[in-house]
Amino acid sequence: MLASTALAIAGTAGIAGPAYAAGGTPLRVAMTADIRSTEPGVNRDGNSDMVVMHIVEGLVAFGEHAEIKPLLARSYAISDDGKTYTFTLRDGVTFQNGAPLTAQDVVWSWNYFMNPKTAWRCHGDFDGSGAAKVTAVDAPDPHTVVYHLEKPYGLFLGSLARPDCAGSGVVHRDSLNPDGSWNKPIGTGPFMLNEWKRGQYISLVKNPHYANQDGKPDGFTGSKRPLVDEVRFMIVPDDATAKAGLQRGDVDIIQDLSYSDVKTVQAVKGVKVATSPVMSLTALLMQTRDPLLSNVKLRQAIVHAIDAGQLVAAVGDGLMQPSTSMVPLISSYYDKTQQQAWKYDPALAQKLVQESGYKGQELVMMATKRYPETYSSGVIIQAMLQAVGINARLEVQEWASQLDRYNSGKYQMMVFPYSARLDPSLNYEMMAGNKDKQPRKVWDDPKALALIDSSSQITDTAQRQAQFDELHKLFLADAPMMPLFNGLDVGAFRDNVKGYTPWALKRARAWEVSKD
Repeated sequence: MLASTALAIAGTAGIAGPAYAAGGTPLRVAMTADIRSTEPGVNRDGNSDMVVMHIVEGLVAFGEHAEIKPLLARSYAISDDGKTYTFTLRDGVTFQNGAPLTAQDVVWSWNYFMNPKTAWRCHGDFDGSGAAKVTAVDAPDPHTVVYHLEKPYGLFLGSLARPDCAGSGVVHRDSLNPDGSWNKPIGTGPFMLNEWKRGQYISLVKNPHYANQDGKPDGFTGSKRPLVDEVRFMIVPDDATAKAGLQRGDVDIIQDLSYSDVKTVQAVKGVKVATSPVMSLTALLMQTRDPLLSNVKLRQAIVHAIDAGQLVAAVGDGLMQPSTSMVPLISSYYDKTQQQAWKYDPALAQKLVQESGYKGQELVMMATKRYPETYSSGVIIQAMLQAVGINARLEVQEWASQLDRYNSGKYQMMVFPYSARLDPSLNYEMMAGNKDKQPRKVWDDPKALALIDSSSQITDTAQRQAQFDELHKLFLADAPMMPLFNGLDVGAFRDNVKGYTPWALKRARAWEVSKD
C-alpha cells in the first residue's frame, strides 16, 4: 500500500512543497527504502548517502573511476613528509542560502562533525583510533585550509571522499537550530532539500546559487548542473510496483534494477537500461590452513579448473565480464598486469590434482541463496571441480550462518560477496592479514602484507601502481582465493530522461539529467 501511495503522489499534478517550480513534473527516482536522516554521515545508510550527496560537497570527491579529484578545492598539495595537506578553495562558491564559502566554514564543519556528540560515521577514521589522526585543521586565509596529520596516510584523501562520510561535506552553520541541534543540510551542492515526507518521498529542488565546474560529468565531481527543477526520491519498497510505475510513466528512474529483471525491462516500450561495473566483488575463498587446501598445487588445480568466462556469462546473464584481480575492473589502477589471469585448463588442473597428492577427499564449499549470484556460482564451480576429479560438495547456508563461518575462518571453500572498497589497498586489506588475530582473513603471505601496508602509506600514483602489479603476481602464484566478477550498477529509465548513467559507486546522480 505504501508503494502504491507513493506512486500515486508522484503522478499528481498538485505536488506539495513550497519551493516546487512549475516547470513540469519532477524527476522521480525509485528507492527501495526511506532515508534515515538528512545529516551528512550521521544515522545513515546507502539511501541516505545518495540523497545527501546531492546537497553537500566536500573538498575532494571520487571521479568516475574512483580516482580522487578536487571538488570544493581548486587544488591541493601534500608536504614532503606526507603529514600536511593544503587545500586552495575554488572562487565563487556559495552555500544554498547565498552565503559565500570560506575556509573558516570548512574548519567549522570539520569541528562540528569531529565532535563525538555529533556521532559522525567517520569520526573514528580521523581521531587516531583508526589509520589516521588529524591533529589540527587551520584556515590561514579565507581561501586556504590546512589539515595536519600525526603520521603519513596515503589514503587520507580517499577517506575524506567516502560516500558513507558524505564526502566530508561542508555545511553552513545555519544547518543547525539555535540550540545546536540538527535542522537541515545547507550545503553547496546542485540541489537543496525541499521536503521530506517520511515513508513517501524526499523532494530536492534546484540550487539557484550552484557554482558549477567546467568540463564533463565525472563521478561526484566535474560538471554537476541541476537541469530539472525538482528531483523526487520515491520510496517504493516492492520491485514489481517500481517496474509497473516505470512502465506507466509514474517513475522515471529505477536506480538499482536486479540482474534478473534486465531482459524483461528492456522489452518494455519507452524504457532504456544501462549498466556499469562497480567495485563490489564475488570470489571463491579457500582456507589456506585447511589440511588439504594448504597445498598450493591443489589450490592452483582449483583455479585452473574453473572457466571464469563461462561462469560469469551464466551468472550475469551476459551482462558482466570476469575478473580475477583484486583491483576492480573500473579502477584507474586496473592495468595490463591486472588482466593476467589463471588460464582455464582442465588438463593442467588434473595434472596438479595428481601432483598435490589429493586422494578424492570431500571438499565442502559454502554458498547462500541470500545473494543469488553467489549460489549460482557455487553450483557451476561444483560441477567444474568434479569434472577434473575434485570431490566438491555445495553446502547452502543461511547468510548469518555463512557470515559467522567466514568471520571465524571455519570453512574449506566459500563463495563470498564483498562489498565495494574504493581503493585497491582496501581491496587487498579486506582479505589479507594475520589469521591468528583476524581469522576472517584469507591471505597471510608476509611479503604481500608488507606491500599492502606500504601502498596505504604512499601517495605517488606510479609507485602505488607498481606495488599493486607486484601484489597481483604474488596473488596469482599463491592462489588463496579466486575473484570471479565485480558487480554491476543497473539503471532503468524512461526514454524521455536524458543524461542518466550508472557508475562505479552505484549511487544515482540526478545532476546533468534532464527530462523532456
